[in-house]
Amino acid sequence: MLALSSIFLPLALCLLVVQLVRLQFKRRLYPPGPTPLPFIGCLWNPKYFHFNRELLSEMSKVYGNIFTLWFGPYPVIILQGYQAVKDGLTTHPENVSGRPQLAFFKELAKNKGILLSTGLTWKQQRRFSMATLKTLGMGRSALEYQIQEEAESLVDVFRKSEGKPMNPNFVLNLSVSNVICALVFGHRFSIEDETFHHLLEAIENIFSVSDNIASNLYNVFPRIMQHIPGCHQKAFSSRDFVQSFIREEIKKHQEAEHQGKDQDFIDCYLAEMEKTKNQPQSPYDEKNMVQCVFDLFLGGTDTSGTTLYWALLYMAFYSDIQAKVQQEIDTVLPPGHSICYEDRKKLPYTNAVVHEIQRFSNIIWIGMPRFCIRDTKIQNFLVRKGSTFFPNMSSALYDANEWETPLTFNPNHFLDKDGNFTCPEAFIPFSLGHRACLGENLAKTEIFLFFSKLLQMFHFHLAEGSKDIKLEPVLGATMKPHDFDICASPR
Repeated sequence: MLALSSIFLPLALCLLVVQLVRLQFKRRLYPPGPTPLPFIGCLWNPKYFHFNRELLSEMSKVYGNIFTLWFGPYPVIILQGYQAVKDGLTTHPENVSGRPQLAFFKELAKNKGILLSTGLTWKQQRRFSMATLKTLGMGRSALEYQIQEEAESLVDVFRKSEGKPMNPNFVLNLSVSNVICALVFGHRFSIEDETFHHLLEAIENIFSVSDNIASNLYNVFPRIMQHIPGCHQKAFSSRDFVQSFIREEIKKHQEAEHQGKDQDFIDCYLAEMEKTKNQPQSPYDEKNMVQCVFDLFLGGTDTSGTTLYWALLYMAFYSDIQAKVQQEIDTVLPPGHSICYEDRKKLPYTNAVVHEIQRFSNIIWIGMPRFCIRDTKIQNFLVRKGSTFFPNMSSALYDANEWETPLTFNPNHFLDKDGNFTCPEAFIPFSLGHRACLGENLAKTEIFLFFSKLLQMFHFHLAEGSKDIKLEPVLGATMKPHDFDICASPR
């Protein structure tokens, strides 16, 4: 036994040294970063398990705005700051349009749909989805009218609260979600609908694990993690629940009398499936349809709803800014005027506040990873085909080189010296390049119309029990405020 150990230990040590030397040579192919160790990469240091904004900002001061972190044997390149993010995503946008098939993403979406797919699947599903949403009215007055109707319904909910404390999170998500639900499913949810409550909870479970330690460990050790209970398993279960709901909706469409009349996204996708059913390996099948609907529903519910949740918190915190918005609306628009998106041009201060809410809330935790489909140069670094990198969108919105007071809520970031609205280039909450947010125009319209309508109708202040709440976010794939209650007093 002793003889075996005397042979085994030197061999193991020799193997470790060989791996260490090979790793150091491999490191030279990537931008600088902390020293990785064989098999575990940079995970020898516990702080790298908490892959967050503060850590990346700290590292950029040491290694520069393009650096590498190793998760186990996998290198991940980080783009930090507006210029690095912009150069990375727009210099050769086609080269960086891939999505890495990380183990967690692969299990969550199976390379189907829009958000987490890559290659030809992504191109086909995104192209079809964009064309279909335009056909259904995205970016047109008909959809704007629908948003206005949802804004009126939201006003009714706040009015019924009679100025008493309420948590606005659910009703904001409901109102925003109903816009995309009408496009995708052909119907809206009521506030009493228990199914929507369960769907919202499922979305929360999926987003909460998408960028935390559990998902990072799953990416490095998938065969182990798939047998271990935890929040990642809860996310998979929630995905199954949402997809089951979507399949039921598809079944209803298939059985409905209006099938084939292209009234919503599911109708259009079913029609495309029918049209291409005789094509060999048609990309339009039920699995891709379910995942596309899943992606649109998630993306159309959580992000805009979370931004509006922050908006009400900021207005309660900064009552002087709330008063200035209301004064501008009252001065420029006639009493009872139904606000439209075009009105933003007459409301420069309100528009500036809406943009500053998006910038300062900075709800995307870091951003979705990209994958180089061919060698490309980002600034002075050659990023090789097959490399994974994170364009840190958050760092662009807080970049001290681009914003006068990046860590302060300041609507003047979007106003020139004459008080006219202006939008700096570094305002990129919807990302850049070929994988920029599919629903950018819809989200912009929603956030402006819901926000301006609410402030036209109500004055907001924090309820007594929420006055000590802080502005630090709750960590997750989207950065939400801590739960708070608010009072909406009719104006």
